[in-house]
Amino acid sequence: MNVLIFGLGSIGQKHIRVLLEIGGGGTNIYALRSGLSDKIVPGVTNITSMEEAGVMFDFIIVANPTSTHYYTLEKLLGYQIPVFIEKPLFHALQPGHTLVEEFVKRGIKTYIACNLRFHPCIIFLKNMLASGDHRINEVNVYAGSYLPEWRPGVNFREVYSANAEMGGGVHLDLIHELDYIVWLLGKPLSAKATFTRKSSLNLNAVDYANYLLEYEGYTVNVVLNYYRRKAKRTFEIVFEDKTIIADIQGQKVWDDDNLVFSANVDALYTYREQMKYFLSCLKDDSSLMNDIQSAFDVLKICLNNE
Repeated sequence: MNVLIFGLGSIGQKHIRVLLEIGGGGTNIYALRSGLSDKIVPGVTNITSMEEAGVMFDFIIVANPTSTHYYTLEKLLGYQIPVFIEKPLFHALQPGHTLVEEFVKRGIKTYIACNLRFHPCIIFLKNMLASGDHRINEVNVYAGSYLPEWRPGVNFREVYSANAEMGGGVHLDLIHELDYIVWLLGKPLSAKATFTRKSSLNLNAVDYANYLLEYEGYTVNVVLNYYRRKAKRTFEIVFEDKTIIADIQGQKVWDDDNLVFSANVDALYTYREQMKYFLSCLKDDSSLMNDIQSAFDVLKICLNNE
């Protein structure tokens, strides 16, 4: 298996690690770099052009900064090769709309990597909602953590998350929440959003986002932030007769006061399962969930149709 990757940052290296775990010695990974003296990653061969590899790529991973996704995908359009794209798809809606249409028109396989779809708690909720007939009255989603502690040893002000011009902002970084909401509940009838950058972190990127999603019969409230010291990531469903709370970080689901599900998976589990899913779809030539059009639809909600 021959794989080309754009971007060797922390997320790119996670994808490389799970690929090498899954594929073993039969996996050849190439990184397109501006120069051969660039960063060396074990198990990866640096190249300065796609032709230099001298192989046919089975798929391509796009894991460079979000602000460069559009230009990267534009260049890849003519190769007709499946593309695995790290979330979010883009940092703006324009001019991405036309490019999305071209990928769909040409039938190029695409998958936008939202690994929380493979989190055991989210899968438990997916199955629970599919099998139950309880009426939902309200849904509350919260994801807050402390950006300066995300990447130990790295100045958080220099990473893309803290810089709007690089495609940063908590609404984009944590698009996972909107993605799994749509996956679990479907598209909302309408959406409103509030974005601010007023916290003590003093960022030029959005550090607080609040969404109000309207569904038939209930409302979903979503709060995202970069400044919460004690991390919290929860999904709460208020039914007419009970309340389900999923602690995504703690890997537990509660039905009122009763623990109904728990897991104990490692930090790479969701990335591993995600890659297995992607490779399986390529092998079977089956359609992929969260393709470029689906991800663009979620991005519209994320960016409040800006």
